[in-house]
Amino acid sequence: MSSNASVDLHTDPSLHPGLDVYAVAGNPIGHSQSPAIHQRFAEQAKQAMHYGRLQPELDGFAQAAKIFFSAGGKGMNVTVPFKLYAQAFADQLTSRAQLAGAVNTLWIQDGKIYGDNTDGAGLVRDLLAQGIAVHESRILLLGAGGAARGVIGPLLEHSPKCLVIANRSSIKADELIKLFANVAASKEVALEARTLAQLESSEKTPYPFDLVINATAAGLADESPLSIAAVVNIFTPSSFAYDMVYGKTTAFMKQALQRGARISDGLGMLVEQAADAFLLWRGTDLATQIDSRAVLAKLRS
Repeated sequence: MSSNASVDLHTDPSLHPGLDVYAVAGNPIGHSQSPAIHQRFAEQAKQAMHYGRLQPELDGFAQAAKIFFSAGGKGMNVTVPFKLYAQAFADQLTSRAQLAGAVNTLWIQDGKIYGDNTDGAGLVRDLLAQGIAVHESRILLLGAGGAARGVIGPLLEHSPKCLVIANRSSIKADELIKLFANVAASKEVALEARTLAQLESSEKTPYPFDLVINATAAGLADESPLSIAAVVNIFTPSSFAYDMVYGKTTAFMKQALQRGARISDGLGMLVEQAADAFLLWRGTDLATQIDSRAVLAKLRS
């Protein structure tokens, strides 16, 4: 499965008697920080559990998940590229998972598999913890794929002034506008689509943004979705630039820094979405016992 023999990429619940077993599934998964995050939460809340990794074959998610839950697994986090497969695998979806169009958290209860998406809630909690206002702010969301779709609902719930979704082609962005039109209307949020090219025009984009979120995968390839002209138009020193990629200063973050804006990577979002999953699995009454910012500080050190 992997040349990295020190990382166990197959978690078998039957090998951990007396412990509730959870895992994160992705491919590749050896680099995942999730086991460290959840073990820390388990220590904080004094929970007897084991959290491991699963690396299903690219076409083998459903089979791997079925084996895991049949063997006594209690819950699973799901990352790239399996979030759509996880949605199809679940018997019952939460309303936010339905809106997000993808599932990143699974658990079993009374023989049924439940699916939720905690990504958007995790992003919003990380922003608020960093002192970034979402309410009444002008937000630009870059990208219209699954990562973007997963966070639109929770962002709208906080009633920003406007939310602009910008993508290379407007077709996918327009689809998301239609999908979230009712939620936006109920929160009185101006929800708009742009192409990335339209961000360069002060006619099409007449004002800069308070918050710019990069939900594209460009950072993984050391690229940015933004041109120099767009950067000048959308950032001011009072802007905040957030990249969902974590562990490095991406090209997008460097562009924001050059305009005097503040920046953050997505590690806090990873920790906060994990906290949400942990409470779904172990009980919301443990919320006062886990300290996600302490876990984040440990990872950053």
